[in-house]
Amino acid sequence: MISACKKTFYRAFGLNIQSEIPLPEVKTINTKGLFNNFDVKIEVGDLREEWKNNGNEGKFTVNNGTVMFHIKNTAIFSVVKGERVIVSPFEHADENKIRLYLLGSCMGIILLQKKILPLHGSAVVIDGKAYAIIGHSGAGKSTLASTLMNSGYKLISDDVIAVSLSENQEFIVHSSYPQQKLWEESLAKLGLPENKYFPLFEREKKYAISVEPSFYEGEWVPLAGIFELEKSEHEQLTIEKVQNSIEKLPVLFHHTFRNSVLNRLGLLEWHFSTTASLADQVEMYRVKRPTSRFTPYEIQSLLLNTLRKGEKKC
Repeated sequence: MISACKKTFYRAFGLNIQSEIPLPEVKTINTKGLFNNFDVKIEVGDLREEWKNNGNEGKFTVNNGTVMFHIKNTAIFSVVKGERVIVSPFEHADENKIRLYLLGSCMGIILLQKKILPLHGSAVVIDGKAYAIIGHSGAGKSTLASTLMNSGYKLISDDVIAVSLSENQEFIVHSSYPQQKLWEESLAKLGLPENKYFPLFEREKKYAISVEPSFYEGEWVPLAGIFELEKSEHEQLTIEKVQNSIEKLPVLFHHTFRNSVLNRLGLLEWHFSTTASLADQVEMYRVKRPTSRFTPYEIQSLLLNTLRKGEKKC
């Protein structure tokens, strides 16, 4: 069982994080000059009574800006107003699984509470710009990112993509941490041995992959484009530019990480305003891929050719 230990200091998603739980996947930082002025603090605490009184099994509970949720046999999590994450681990809980929810759902909610847009997908740096790959579970987001990394491009984020406005009013993607999540089928098709990686869930064949050599080392990169992946029963692989900004809005809503808490956190107006600005500034493409064959390398060629054509027009 995880218990509170010596505080360690990390940097991810554009945030300085102080944690009582070790996060070996995440970059550590020198705390000199910070004087305990951290953006997020992760603590171990006892949330059992609070959950008993206020929690709703299987759902996110929102109360006064705090989001709580319960993961069976793992922990109770409380995400407090964009500043603190309290973790109440269960006995014999898997530490890997606790970190999975800390760096996934908890950080996604923290970003929302801080009014930083968390998109659900992967982001890759191509020619100094970030391109987000979004889509529903199983659409092939991380697999496409992995093929791009095999071609020499750098991953800047996987699962949760932190998007914010810079001082120049330019949308940027913040660097997260060097890990990917891939399905067993993708591992096999990409030639990666599954026995080298740890499974994320007991019943689902999804694995955590360290990608440190292929990870972008900088703090952030301008967001230049968004590619939405959709599965299709048709044999032809297609890509189309989404021309209408209004058409982009529902796509950005559906692929906002943990969008189910937006209304209860009073963030719908902020989300609409932010995504409307993003839709006006950033190009979006819809990629429909056949389910009958393995297509990431074909999609990569289509994506890169599309970007080259766009550069020529400029």
